[in-house]
Amino acid sequence: MQKSRSKRILEYLFGATLLYKINASTTARMRGRLVLNGSTEIRGSLGESSATHVSLATAIWLQTMVPLSAGDTVELQGHFRAQDGYFAADHTSFWGAKIG
Repeated sequence: MQKSRSKRILEYLFGATLLYKINASTTARMRGRLVLNGSTEIRGSLGESSATHVSLATAIWLQTMVPLSAGDTVELQGHFRAQDGYFAADHTSFWGAKIG
């Protein structure tokens, strides 16, 4: 009789911070999300600031939990709509912790 090998799934808490830095206009709209394995948006991780942006003061914070299997990857993606902008590199963070 063969023993079945079950795929071990662990729960993780992930978070990120994106800080806006002006390019040419404060009408940029900053958006960020966490993505599983390069293509699937992780539920509860999408965030956007639709208010007028202030350079080096407007930020979005993302936080969510997700079950991961061996080999899974999580990445932070950010972009702007309406106008172009920058993310302040020295104030952008991405972190994760195993729960349990």
